[in-house]
Amino acid sequence: MAEMLRRRQVSAREVVSAHIARIEAVDPAINAIVTRTFDTALDRAAAADEATARGSALGLLHGLPVAHKDLADTAGVRTTYGSPLFAAHVPQRDALIVQRMTRAGAISLGKTNVPEFGAGSHTVNAVFGATRNPYDLGRSAGGSSGGAAAALAARLIALADGTDLGGSLRNPASFCNVVGLRPSPGRVPGWPVADVADTLGVSGPMGRTVADAALLLAVLAGPDPRVPLALDQPPPAVTEPAQIRALLDRDMTGIRIAWSPDLGLPVEPDVLAVLAPARQVLASLGGDVIDAAPDLSGADEVFRTFRAFAFATFRADLLARHPGQLGPNVTWNIEQGLGLTTADLSRATVLRAELAERITAFFTDVDILACPVSQVAPFDVTLDWVHEINGRPLHTYLDWMSSCYLISATGLPAISVPAGFTAAGLPVGLQLVGSRRGDWDLLAVARAFEAATGYAARVPAAAPSLTAVTPL
Repeated sequence: MAEMLRRRQVSAREVVSAHIARIEAVDPAINAIVTRTFDTALDRAAAADEATARGSALGLLHGLPVAHKDLADTAGVRTTYGSPLFAAHVPQRDALIVQRMTRAGAISLGKTNVPEFGAGSHTVNAVFGATRNPYDLGRSAGGSSGGAAAALAARLIALADGTDLGGSLRNPASFCNVVGLRPSPGRVPGWPVADVADTLGVSGPMGRTVADAALLLAVLAGPDPRVPLALDQPPPAVTEPAQIRALLDRDMTGIRIAWSPDLGLPVEPDVLAVLAPARQVLASLGGDVIDAAPDLSGADEVFRTFRAFAFATFRADLLARHPGQLGPNVTWNIEQGLGLTTADLSRATVLRAELAERITAFFTDVDILACPVSQVAPFDVTLDWVHEINGRPLHTYLDWMSSCYLISATGLPAISVPAGFTAAGLPVGLQLVGSRRGDWDLLAVARAFEAATGYAARVPAAAPSLTAVTPL
């Protein structure tokens, strides 16, 4: 689409108008784009076409319709964070990722749905309700970037931004058969800055293909002087969208891949069955695949401790001022944080350092770790969260997300790439984990897996209107 816009085979007005029409026809059943900015989008599309006609330099995302996660501040556009306390909140400035996408020529059609303050991998809140999975409208779209993933799967937008603390880019990508990349901490700077030392929460790209996600990463990545932990490395010098494919298409001969079907966690049989063939696919790429997994001891405590600490730091004032008005997940996580002691934080700090040492040692012998994104297939949209896996009871809303959040604690880049479907037609993603700061190498492996399987091209059949996709 980006290349067609550049060649003037299609106009930005046509592209944006087609996506607006599709949102109006399809999204009432899905509930992915919850605040809409169609008038502004059409104005920007007209300006984009005028820039093309003048022969102006065009950004990488010129004319592409996008939407921003409802956790990202957007100047003059309602940003609720999925909370009734902010139902009418309109920020005065754009988040850095919004600024970068706009400068690159993207045209926003609105905001994508999230759980309250992004708490959990199931997108439902008291402001807008639940986002439904385009592959089965009775199932969850995942979260917390669930609105983004569902919008991409239903062809409502071309690209989406998201965030990932415990799997919020990867889990919904897995549930909706799209691609979600959790970049290395600092690869995509976050501003305004809340915690200058935070390496658990990151922003990143989502797309229907690996190349799409890489195109957006090329726009989002790069240093910013206001962000202390931003990586200094600039993104690749990509000036045309087509250059992304050349950047990713590499010879995989000799790549060393560690395969773990479960990371030692309970995983639904349907998910295991879908992912089992992926091991042979990875071997067919020309690399060496071994059965191995890193020692993730302490990762669970590290993640839960620092997550709870962040909730207490940034949300405890809301709980004190608005008792009873926050949802149960947010309330519980704040209370967990308020109960932390100095000893708890010290222990988690030591455990994180020990984990980093073991991860570094593990990745001296392998280049990629392959494992499940999610331990379950998309579940009933009316559930609050998954309460058991294979008969094993789970006790908190975080438990079923372990396969993602344990990887978050390592600080490594990770991606969810479509890997197949259950017998019921529900998507399942494969999680590929790269070496430290090896984002672009990871994308190349994901691209090779995607090309070998072709699952990303499958269109949802949840409703008749979703099957009639005519490529622009």
